[in-house]
Amino acid sequence: MRLIRVLINGSKGSMGLESVKAITEDNELELVAKTDLGDNLSNTIKKTKAEVVVDFTTAEVVMENAVAIIESGSRPVIGTSGLLPDQVSKLQELCRIHKNGGIIVPNFAVGAVLMMKYAQDAAKYFPNVEIIELHHDLKADAPSGTAIKTSNLLSESRKSVQKKINEKEILLGARGAKSEGVRIHSVRLPGLVAHQEVIFGGKSQTLKIRHDSIHRDSFMPGVCLACKKVMHLKKLVYGLEHLL
Repeated sequence: MRLIRVLINGSKGSMGLESVKAITEDNELELVAKTDLGDNLSNTIKKTKAEVVVDFTTAEVVMENAVAIIESGSRPVIGTSGLLPDQVSKLQELCRIHKNGGIIVPNFAVGAVLMMKYAQDAAKYFPNVEIIELHHDLKADAPSGTAIKTSNLLSESRKSVQKKINEKEILLGARGAKSEGVRIHSVRLPGLVAHQEVIFGGKSQTLKIRHDSIHRDSFMPGVCLACKKVMHLKKLVYGLEHLL
């Protein structure tokens, strides 16, 4: 059986190191290169003939990296947060032009994907909802990509929402950020990895749907799955649920 040639970009970071280990141990994948800050990504892709590039870098360079991956003829598996909707659209168009597949994944944990799916279903019946996302103190961006993706899914299901009358923040930001009409509250503390709780409120009741990743290896089955499934994609998709 021919192995899929994979390059890890951002290989010295926490997620990159875990990905290197996971790809190396998977009998359907071959790790052909590891790149990081200062390396020439495009040249390395061409030199190693990498078919898939997993990107775990930073929001500041993820768009540049994604363009380089696609234009070099490889398939991007983007795990880096920070891409804006218009940037996602541009990358989708670029994949269409190059007739290549790719995927942007806010969260590689299968449990997190299920959490978002169940939350989307619940929003049909509980349209009043808020998100609390909790991550380690070294996470640079807020809110998380998972929280933004969740708000997108919730907005597709929500119907009538109870209007709040005369709501006033005594301290600016106390009510959190707002995405698709959904409040998002971000917590950053040492000791955390990646956690999210979606809280619904109804008449005399609440519903909470929560997912916790307590170690980064929880993301690795999703990373390996994405590397395999992206080979069969004809376009760039957003979210691991498209591969399940």
